[in-house]
Amino acid sequence: MGDGTAGAATAEDLDVRLERHRVELTGYCYRMLGSSFEAEDAVQDTLVRAWRSYDRFEGRSSLRSWLYRIATNVCLDMLTAGNKRARPMDLSESTPLARAALSPRPDHTWLEPMPDARVLPTVEDPAEAAVAKESVRLAFMAALQQLPPRQRAVLILREVLAWRASEVAELLDTSVASVNSALQRARATLAERAEAGAQAAVSDPLDEEQQKLLERYVAAFEGYDMAALTALLHEDAVMTMPPFDLWLTGHDDITGFMTTLGSGCEGSRLLPVRVNGLPGFAQYKPDPEKGGFSPWAIQVLEISDGRLTGFHFYLDTQRWFPLFGLPLHLDGESDEVEQGA
Repeated sequence: MGDGTAGAATAEDLDVRLERHRVELTGYCYRMLGSSFEAEDAVQDTLVRAWRSYDRFEGRSSLRSWLYRIATNVCLDMLTAGNKRARPMDLSESTPLARAALSPRPDHTWLEPMPDARVLPTVEDPAEAAVAKESVRLAFMAALQQLPPRQRAVLILREVLAWRASEVAELLDTSVASVNSALQRARATLAERAEAGAQAAVSDPLDEEQQKLLERYVAAFEGYDMAALTALLHEDAVMTMPPFDLWLTGHDDITGFMTTLGSGCEGSRLLPVRVNGLPGFAQYKPDPEKGGFSPWAIQVLEISDGRLTGFHFYLDTQRWFPLFGLPLHLDGESDEVEQGA
């Protein structure tokens, strides 16, 4: 009986030690896979494999390094199918409003949003926190998806997690020269993409000007005031709506869409969420059948030079709202909701 109690205590201790790494591992797997749910599956698989093989862990590396090795292998196995998750603008040209049509593509096509709390560990260093947030923003995540899987792993481990080249080489069972070469190629690919499109320049935390911009955005969107919204949008602003492959460019087409095909959003309520290191909102539309408001989208906003340069509506509410700890209905009186995740 004594041995059994000791074994149970050891197993419980191991569970606690493994669980401490869940958030950072989820962030790593999310950057690798571009999918919220696949990342969580990969981490669960990683922790189960670690638990089952812990008696063979020789301690030559830290527990954290060992877990990253397992997680990397899990992600590389999942990426052998070659699927690259993307945003609508990565797949097709912008569609003029006059030809706008809502054509869905399968879930596995899309880069998925992720609550900050699930992928960004709490850190004391503001600079480190800022780097972590930048590394899950949609533009950076989309760029990562263009890299071959091993280059992707090298870049994340070296540039985001600040591992030494020798540590990455050991994890990937390769040479330091090979790691440095992969990093150079990955940096070149990302630099090309950065030149091709403007990057969101969001402060961390949001500065006063950006906070006021968001307040004006909420007032304009909830009031469905297209003139006020136009004043907030960059002239080349982009609007996307996964799972539909349609994307629109420019405030005229965006506001034109919102008053025609998107007119059902009038009267919506917005609740703030923390998503992909960017400002975001849970959008609830009026529910004519039940009363109150029903979920419609997770909105992710990109800001640059005092204007909104991108807003992205993720419409699969049955998946996204539970992931963010959000209710699937709001009554008409409720003004606040405690966001989980």
